[in-house]
Formats: sequence, structure tokens, C-alpha cells
Amino acid sequence: MPKIHITDLVLRDGHQSLIATRMRTEDMLPICGKLDSVGFWSLEAWGGATFDACVRFLKEDPWERLRILRKALPNTRIQMLLRGQNLLGYRHYSDDVVRAFVKLSANNGVDVFRVFDAMNDLRNMQVSIQAVRQSGKHAEGAICYTTSPVHDIPHFVELSKGLAEMGCYSIAIKDMAGLLTPYSAFDLVKAIREATGLPVHTHSHSTSGLSNMVHLKAVEAGASIIDTCIGAFAEGASHPTTQSFVAALQGTEYETGLSLPLLEEISAYFKEVRKKYWQFESDFTGVDTRVLINQVPGGMISNLANQLKEQDALDKIDAVLEEIPRVREDLGYPPLVTPTSQIVGTQAVLNVMVGSRYKSITQEVKLYLQGRYGATPGKVNEEVRKMAIGDLDIMSCRPADLMPPELDRLHGEIDTLAKSEEDVLTYAMFPDLGRVFLQERAAGSLQPEPLLPVEARNGTGAAHFAADEFNITLHGETYHIKLAASGRPSETRRPYFVTVDGVSEEVLLEALNEIEVSPSGSGTSGKPSVKPVLSGQKPRPSHKGHVTAAMPGTIVEVLVKAGQKVNAGDPVLVIEAMKMENEVQAPASGTVVGIFTTKGDAVTPDMALIEIEPE
Repeated sequence: MPKIHITDLVLRDGHQSLIATRMRTEDMLPICGKLDSVGFWSLEAWGGATFDACVRFLKEDPWERLRILRKALPNTRIQMLLRGQNLLGYRHYSDDVVRAFVKLSANNGVDVFRVFDAMNDLRNMQVSIQAVRQSGKHAEGAICYTTSPVHDIPHFVELSKGLAEMGCYSIAIKDMAGLLTPYSAFDLVKAIREATGLPVHTHSHSTSGLSNMVHLKAVEAGASIIDTCIGAFAEGASHPTTQSFVAALQGTEYETGLSLPLLEEISAYFKEVRKKYWQFESDFTGVDTRVLINQVPGGMISNLANQLKEQDALDKIDAVLEEIPRVREDLGYPPLVTPTSQIVGTQAVLNVMVGSRYKSITQEVKLYLQGRYGATPGKVNEEVRKMAIGDLDIMSCRPADLMPPELDRLHGEIDTLAKSEEDVLTYAMFPDLGRVFLQERAAGSLQPEPLLPVEARNGTGAAHFAADEFNITLHGETYHIKLAASGRPSETRRPYFVTVDGVSEEVLLEALNEIEVSPSGSGTSGKPSVKPVLSGQKPRPSHKGHVTAAMPGTIVEVLVKAGQKVNAGDPVLVIEAMKMENEVQAPASGTVVGIFTTKGDAVTPDMALIEIEPE
């Protein structure tokens, strides 16, 4: 019998960390037969960001993915990552929703539930763990490892003892950012084993370059299960290579018993699959020792880079990575793992892009500072709390204790589209996304985001894409043009910075087939009247009364109506950016005289979304 068991992460955390969670089920199925014959302790294949990505980008039913994988992997445990009371979403859910979700996940194929809470607040894990045990499945309690003035080995040991008392069958050390060092891992594993007597399962991202040593020392200290990933999706922001660990432990007392040739066949398959998703590869998924300071987890870094890239702000990623530790300290040193990584990360992005710290504060940060995510590990910055929530009361109980049952309400909201209990829970996790997904499914119009052809990566498919470096021949003269950057557009023109035969130039592009939108005329009093706007067109901000978004995003809700009186600081819009909702406040007191946006609009900081006539 092997002395060390392996959980492989290629079907979940591997592609989440390296290609922004974009692997499709169709690319998993052909290799499942070989994965199933390896003899892994488990395959992590569900949970985390996979549920979100299925609905948001891939237009796949995540429950159907689980059922398909269960059928394709009859001999292997399927493991999922569950965020305690947050389940797979970004808020707390009522206890009846948590119990229903765990039950259906078990019924559809999950064998091992790794349950964690981003705050390491055990109160937020107890209902999930109870539900897993009631389903007859393996409950694995996870502690989120981090470093700070308030986190040390005795602290983590106490958390582990609490998980053992709840009835967990194993303890996972979830080192989501690669912060564990080898000797700290040895001491921590040894201490947890002695305190609980339970099997210890270690999980450590390779971002800092330490994870291979961490796992080895953990094994020597008594860990019995380690997380690794098939080589094609290993290392960097992902995890240590499965083949390497199997080879390292061969012939030792820690023998895994797994076949290297079979693992290499599987890795060769995924090497080809990864090429298909080249457009989601990031420059920020290799070894980066800055993580020891900024603590951004592997599963977040590729998504953060992609999101900044979509906002044309990738050049600001270094400033964001420097800001994240400052925001984390202000919020009382939460471990950076979903959803706290998004809460801290999005606020850091706002602080950088707005150019003033906490001038704009996300709704999630406000809820966090009210205690609605649980108890903070350390002391929060009271000045920031005051800016965010004023004199509102701070919750001290388990947040879900104040939540009434939700399932009946959810059924009432979505039963016309839902065909199953699973559909209702998809809607519960992501209401807007879930509703759109179910509507599109009903209409037969589900379409995954397009994948660019592999040929385009090397330029051979350039006929289908805009070039950024080219030659132009004009009147017999050939000029070498290279696009360096684009600037912020005016009403009609956008500046582009190019080099012409090595000489820097600025050119202005004027799109002649676009419509310039100007404010309509004045009312009888000489003051601006309520202004219409052409569909899809928004005026440029030009005065203090124009409301703009701090960063690109999607309008979730318009909170005001034309003619309404507002005070400076009143919320007028809710915008979703980087999966977090952010209230947009009125910049001045006055009357709303123009609304240029509606729910679902994609917007940027260059657009005036609402106009207020200042008092």
C-alpha cells in the first residue's frame, strides 16, 4: 500500500491558476479513462471558480459537468472546494440553501468536500460540515494559511482542533498563495497531527518557488495526502508537478505507487489541450517571489491580470500588487482567498485607478467592515471603517444567524425558468448570470466565448486580426509602423502612439461613421432639461455633475430617476467590476437631469452615466 496519497488538481485548480479557469468539459472527457486508472486519492474537479466560469464564459451547466465527470471517473473520488457559508458565490447564504447545495452536490457526484472559510471563522463552516457528514461523504476541514502579526502555529492548531471537534475526517492546510516555507510546514503539520490525530492534507501553490520543498517537509512531518498537478498544468501559479513527486518518492518509505509512464501520457494530452486556450495565458503565472509580500493567491493572479487587461490597465498591475498588502492591513489581515481576495483585490484596483485611496469603496468592503463576512482576524483601520460605514453597528454573531430561509423565495423568482433544484441553486449562486444562462438555455442560444485559432498566436492567422506592427507603402515609399499605445479618446478622436521608421509619432484617428452625441437643448428656465441619449451612445463627462464609473464594469442597478433630488455622496448606481459590486455616489447635490445608462450596460470611466444639475 502506498504511504503517501496524491490528489491531482488538473481538472480544477491547475487550469484556474494558469488559464483563468477556461478549460471546457469537452477537453476533459477524452482523458478521463486514463485519469481514472492512475489511482489518485482524489481528483479535484469542481468548486472554486469553475462554477462561475461555466455559467459566465463557457455557457456550460456546471451540474451537468459534474454528472458527466462522475460517470467518466467511476473509480476515483471527485473532490470539490466549498467556501463554507459562501458556497461557490461571493456572499453568505442561508442555512437551508447551504444544506440543499451540499446534498445536491453529493447526489450529483462529489465524494470529498474541502470546506474552508476565507476568514478562518469556524462558525461559517459548521453547517456545511454537518451537511457533508449527513450526506455520508468525506468532510475535510481546511485552514487558510497566511502570514501576518496575528497568524502563528498555535493559532492554526486551535483552528484545526475546532475542525476536528466538528467531525471533520481530515485537515487540509490550504496555502493558496504559496506562503508556507519548508520548516514552517514541518512544524505546522507535526503540531496539527499531534493535536488532532487526523490525516493532514497539504495544498501549496508554486508561486513563490517553495511548494516542492514544502510538500516534502510536510510528508516527513506526517502529512499523508498532498496536492499536485499533472505537469502540463503545473508549477508557477499552479502546483508542484505530479510526475516529479512520484519520482522523488519512489523507492522510499513514502512510495506513492503511481505509474510515471501513465502520468506522462496524461500530461502529453493536456499539453496539447493547453495550446487551445493560449489567449488566456498570462505573463503573471510564473514563479514570482513578490507573492511573499503581496500574498496574491495563484488562483487570483491570472484572473487579476486578465481583468486588468480587459480594462486596458495591465500597466497598473505592479501598483495594484503593491497596494494589496496595504488594503489587507487596513481590513485586519484576512487571508487572501475567495471571496476576501476579490474584496481586497478589487478595492486595491479602485484605489490605484481612482488615484485616491478609498475615495470609492466597494459594497463588499462595506459589508466586510460591518462583520457580514465574519470576525476579522486582526484589528481593522477604524478610519477606513468610518469612511466606509459611518456609525453603523458592527455584527458580532454568525452572519447567517440573521438570514431567514431563502429557498422558497428563490423558487418564486426563478421557477418559470428552472427545470430542477440544481437550476434554482445556480440562480442562487449568481442571480443575474444564472438568470441569463437559464434564459439562453431555454431559447437554445447558449454560446461559449470564442476561442481564437491557435494559428493566430504565431501570427499565421493575422489576416483575421488587427496588426500592431506593419509596413505601409505610399507613393513608392515604404514606412515601418509599430503601434506603441493608445490614449484616452476625445469626443471624436482617439490618439495612437506609433513609431514610424523608429521615430515616435502621435496620430489621431477619427471614426467618420460614428455619431457624436451632444446634450439636448435647454428648458424654458435656461437650465438643462432631462436629456435623451441614443442607444449605445453616452456623452463624455465635462462638468462636476456628471457621474462616471471609477473603472470599467457592468451596470447592475440604476438607483435614481430623472427629476429626483440627491445629495452629494448618495448612491446613484451599482456597478459590477471584477466580480464585485460597487456603489457609485453622486459627486454633487442637486437634481438628476440625465440618465444615460441602463442595467446591463458595459461602461468605462470615459462615459457620463448620469447628469446632476448642481444646486
